[in-house]
This record gives sequence, C-alpha cells and structure tokens, in this order.
Amino acid sequence: MKAAVLYAAQDLRYTDFETPRINEHEILVRVKASGICGSDLPRVLGNGAHYYPIILGHEFSGEVVEVGPAVTNVKVGERITGVPLVPCLKCFDCQKGWYAQCKNYSFIGSRVFGSWAEFVKLPAINGVRLPEGVTYEQGALFEPATVALHGLLVMGFRGGTDVAIVGCGTIGMLALQFAKILGARRITAFDLDSRKLALAEKYGASACINTGDPDFKRQILDLTAGRGFEMVVESAGVEFTEKLSLDIAGNKGHVMFIGTPAKPITLTPGEFENINRKELTVRGSWMSYSPPFPGKEWELTGYYLQQGLLRVDELIDRVIPLSEINAAFADLAVPGKVNGKILLKG
Repeated sequence: MKAAVLYAAQDLRYTDFETPRINEHEILVRVKASGICGSDLPRVLGNGAHYYPIILGHEFSGEVVEVGPAVTNVKVGERITGVPLVPCLKCFDCQKGWYAQCKNYSFIGSRVFGSWAEFVKLPAINGVRLPEGVTYEQGALFEPATVALHGLLVMGFRGGTDVAIVGCGTIGMLALQFAKILGARRITAFDLDSRKLALAEKYGASACINTGDPDFKRQILDLTAGRGFEMVVESAGVEFTEKLSLDIAGNKGHVMFIGTPAKPITLTPGEFENINRKELTVRGSWMSYSPPFPGKEWELTGYYLQQGLLRVDELIDRVIPLSEINAAFADLAVPGKVNGKILLKG
C-alpha cells in the first residue's frame, strides 16, 4: 500500500509500505479520510514520535474491506469511523470504565500504525458505524468532536447556564456547538482571530470577544453584570487562556480544561486564589471515552451529525491527497496559514 511514513523528525515520506495483516478480532479498513491533529505536529516536526518508522494518523473514517474470523459486530462493506484508543479492558481503571486512564493502553496513530495510509487495521470494537448521510469527511471529525463532548460531560455541563468558550480552534468550535445542543442559555466565544469569532457567531455564540481588544475585560463585566460565567470551557492550552478561564468564571463556577499546554503554566498567588475565593470547581478532561466502550460520546456525535445539529464542514480548511502531506505540514509550520482541519484522502 501507499503510506505517509515518518522515518525521523521532519523525515516524512509518501512511499510503499506493507499492508497490515489482521488477527481474528481485527478489521482492515480502506481509509477514505484522515485528519492531521495538532498533536501530530510535534511528532512530525519535532521529536515527539514514540519510535521510527511509524505511520501516524488517529482521526479517520473508511470502508471495511476485511474482518477477522471472530468478528461479529462489523461487516465487510460497512462505513465506519475509527476509535483510536485501544485500552487493555482488564486493569482496574478499565473495569471502572475509565478507559482513557488505562495504564496499559495502545493508541492507533501514535503507539501503533495509524491512518495516514491506504489501509489501517484496528480491533473490531474500535469501528463505529457512520450513520446514513454522514460523509467520510465528517467521519474523520468524530474523534475531535467526541473530545469536546466528553469535556462537557465530565464537567457536569448544565443547560440554562451562561457559558464561555475560551479558544475557538477546532475543539473550541465543537464544544461551542455541543453547549448549544445541550441547552446553554448564552454562549460567549473568546479568541484573538476575528475569522474564528465570525464562525463562532455563525455556530450560535451570543457574543464574541476578541481578547486582543484593550477593553475586552470591560466587555466581560458588561455582559455578565460583573458576575462572570457559570461554565467556562478552555480549549487552547496556553498560559493566557488558562489564566483567563479562572479569572472570568463566576462565584461557584465550573471550569473545564480541555486544552493541553505544551509549556509550563505559572500562577501567581492572586491568580490561584481565584479557585479558592470563588470556590470554583476545576476539572480536566482527557480523550473521549465512557462505558460501554467507546462510549455515548461516539454515539451522540453520530446522531447530532446526522440530524444536522452538529456542523463540521466549515471546520475543514482543505481536503488533499495523502501524497501532498508534506506540503500540508509546510503550511502548518507557519502560524495562521491554516484555518481549520486538513484532511487527507488516499
């Protein structure tokens, strides 16, 4: 098969590679669409890969072309989206249904070969059927969508509340839409990029605040009558947004950190005291799974996509052949040049 194989840092080659061979519990999928995740950048452009050579890619959809003899839940010809986490299903955490906390897990596209290829193999339990009418391109957005929804579920999101979405990248935009679906009263979107804020408004944000404006703090006070937000969802993972989230949360508010920081975060005593004085509930979220595996996040994402309540097409910057993957990474290395998700097609 053809694949984009990472042989070393910044050595990504579109080349011939052996087609995966499945065992009795696995399926082989012809990849129809595969995304490039922000977590792939340090693996390709830096030293973040676990080993070499490796085929990355963990956001994908495709058609089942082969099933193992023990597989009963998936059939050849079915359209599926791939669940990348492969938990052991035996440890204490897995028995509790805490699959993302499994200490013996594998992960398609980082620990084992992934979807930047013509074919990818996965356990049959990791294949989730695409609902009728949901495209392969939309199927490749399932994984980031479930990450956003999982964060809201973990924080105990409540309808009828005023919500702040801090950071309007892919995850933030998806979290915004899920907040609206789940009944948020008013949603305020925060970002530095006016283009992203315009899309946030299109997706249902009641107000959009550019954090580059000198008076943006005053705008927050005006919007909330000085009370702050009941629910704050942070998705950017940078020091400014993480501190801002604690600052704009109201008394007894709930703050969810979905964004993963790549650099140290330092809080002054006053900044940390936001948690104490306001008696905030601060939670973190990791991946997108719940029992029974892979969880209601995956089922609900398919349902809301099929119903047209969740929209992802505007989040796609471009769809390109897998053979052009190096050109995509050249653009991704330039801040602001890519505005959305890049999808790869074989």
